[in-house]
Amino acid sequence: MTHAEQATRWLILVIKLPADPSRHRVAVWRELRKIGALSLGQGIWAVPEVPVFADGVRRALELTDGAGGQGVTLQASGRTDEDASRFREMFTAARSADWAEFLADCNKFEDEIAKEIRIAKFTLAELEEEEQSLERLRRWHRDLTARDVFGAPEANEAGIRLKECTAVCEEYAERVFTALHTSDEEAT
Repeated sequence: MTHAEQATRWLILVIKLPADPSRHRVAVWRELRKIGALSLGQGIWAVPEVPVFADGVRRALELTDGAGGQGVTLQASGRTDEDASRFREMFTAARSADWAEFLADCNKFEDEIAKEIRIAKFTLAELEEEEQSLERLRRWHRDLTARDVFGAPEANEAGIRLKECTAVCEEYAERVFTALHTSDEEAT
């Protein structure tokens, strides 16, 4: 059992925002989604009470205040062990969905590189684009890992897939440099 599971303490955010303009509601919603907050209903969100969520909660409350809304943060825990377990399961299910999306993007990344190899597109511009895509996957993995405080089952597979994506990108880079070097030699 992890530290987060032992604590079973949650922050419940109750947020009320004016109906207009909608951009304020969208900004708060985006911030809470970005940190992995669990939506419990309209304007009600929950995150485990662990430090990784503190900045995101603070930003969401600042956005709420800046929009003329009201935000209340409550501390909670399950009334029973079963309640606490259900909450963890709900949160972990949300992280599992995040990991599934990440894994799908790893597949898309590898498919894209396979296509570039198939059509022999070995340019520095394409390599740079693929390296940027890999860096986005790395940042995403880092963010998901930080907020997956209960350890969703897909996390291990995601780490393996990220390493595989890195290897595929490195292999593509070697092909690009080989192709460019061969072109340079033929030109002389």
